[in-house]
Amino acid sequence: MSASRKIRDRNVLVVYAAVLLVGIAYGASTGVLSIHLKGYGFGKGEMGGLAAAFATGIVATSLPAGWLVRHLTAKRTLLFALLGYAITTGTFPMFHTFVPCAISRFLDGGLSVCVWVACETVLLERARDDEKAYVMSLYAMCFAGGYIVGPLVARPLVDGRPTGLAFWLASALALASAAVVQSQLERANGQRTSASGERPADAERRPADVGQPGEDSRPPLSGGDILWRIKNSCFATFGYGYFQASVVLFLPLFLIEKRGVPENDTILITAFFAAGMLLFTSLAGRIGDRLGHLYLMRVLATVGTVMILSFVFLTKFWLMCGAVFVAGATLASISPVSLALLGVVTPKRDLARGNAIYNAFYAGGMLLGPPTSSFLFTTQGGEAMLYHLAALWCAFVLFTLVFMRDDPAAARRAAARRAALPG
Repeated sequence: MSASRKIRDRNVLVVYAAVLLVGIAYGASTGVLSIHLKGYGFGKGEMGGLAAAFATGIVATSLPAGWLVRHLTAKRTLLFALLGYAITTGTFPMFHTFVPCAISRFLDGGLSVCVWVACETVLLERARDDEKAYVMSLYAMCFAGGYIVGPLVARPLVDGRPTGLAFWLASALALASAAVVQSQLERANGQRTSASGERPADAERRPADVGQPGEDSRPPLSGGDILWRIKNSCFATFGYGYFQASVVLFLPLFLIEKRGVPENDTILITAFFAAGMLLFTSLAGRIGDRLGHLYLMRVLATVGTVMILSFVFLTKFWLMCGAVFVAGATLASISPVSLALLGVVTPKRDLARGNAIYNAFYAGGMLLGPPTSSFLFTTQGGEAMLYHLAALWCAFVLFTLVFMRDDPAAARRAAARRAALPG
């Protein structure tokens, strides 16, 4: 079924459009970040510190972002975050020393998590349980598309020119995304519909979308209860944040220093990673909705781990690009599937808080990953850095085996097997 037939809610499509624009902005700035910092004399340790500042901004803002969405509405939170991101990114090239760059990256992280929490809350609230991974996979595809286009645009833009041009482009795109949100999101267009095209009254009559009987009459879950429900999703996003923040900084340096790849070619690594996600994530979403989100996450993590280990042995750039492509198709696709699992196991009234906790774990991974990777890269070499990233995903696979019954799909299969037993 095509996206145009499956998703009829105008607001959902507006969120996708806004995410695509800001995704291009992220891709343009991220694709040149390590080269930009290296050009101003920043070492690996300082780059790791800046990545930690970005992640600290996410950690500090994740829970307040959930509060903002509940009290200011998703539209106002998203609009504020996009405008702030445009200002922060546009002024980043003005700073050439560590402290102002760290402050800028901190603000960048805080504003980014507000964008994510607002968008994800809107989409999860509107999606049915049996299509949450599909809806979130399209959301991830919009980001992935942006991460493909962004580096491809940034590469010729900065060829022989200041890298600051990429950040100014990102600022302009964020302003365009804010304009889309302001003019189109939650526009008065009659009765609101869900992501599947249903009206609220229809959705209320559909038991599968309610979660549990009497959910609205029960008190909200505590933060600890929400965390326990979404622990698999939190580990998944922690691992992805840890991995993503580490490789975006240090994989290009590994390729330059250990494999002799030209600097400009390393910009393409981000594009190949995002291309793998873009081409596979929709299929991953459909498989997850059908077979179980946690089961699919375990399979994806296993394949992704093999791709990480392959970098220790690959020497040809085109083979490395292929490995990055498969890593994007697997590890990056875990993100929307983990969000779908969160949406299935969390009551709707607690989605904003669940999203905030989820993004706090993502930030925690981003906070710990770069300094640890920097230490291993500097003291033990790039191969040791890759081995420890593979070990992280192995730990996630083991975690999902221990808590496999947390996936409602697994629980349904177990119930069906018990019912089929004689007697």
